[in-house]
Amino acid sequence: MTLSMEPLPYIDEHSRPIDAPADAVWTALLKVLRREMGGSATFARLLGCDPAQGTAAFAGRPGETVPGFRVVEAEPGRRLALRGRHRFSSYALTFVLDGGRLRAQTHAAFPGVLGRLYRAAVIGTGGHRIMTRRLLRQVARAT
Repeated sequence: MTLSMEPLPYIDEHSRPIDAPADAVWTALLKVLRREMGGSATFARLLGCDPAQGTAAFAGRPGETVPGFRVVEAEPGRRLALRGRHRFSSYALTFVLDGGRLRAQTHAAFPGVLGRLYRAAVIGTGGHRIMTRRLLRQVARAT
């Protein structure tokens, strides 16, 4: 599977104020992504994710991976764009640091009947919102 770079439909954005220097927020973001997503390789394989495995020494550089996501753009201290896909969805999660806030923007497409069912299970139940806000909280705590 190759990751397409075509635009995906907007899903949502969540943000959290973080009173810390951008480099500290960046370091915390990478640490949280390694810890929280690093253990999800089994789940990523079950869904048929591309990528399913993470980069051993994930440092947020383009081409590096955490299970389910590949870094497609990185501006340390400013922006980290992740992209992935699996059987039911193509998706992007972009973290933006600006003005003392960390924002997480999600875009995704859910093709076909199974995609629509997956969207209902993940987005419709609020599970995505809960997980995204949890990631942002963890980054704030880690700074």
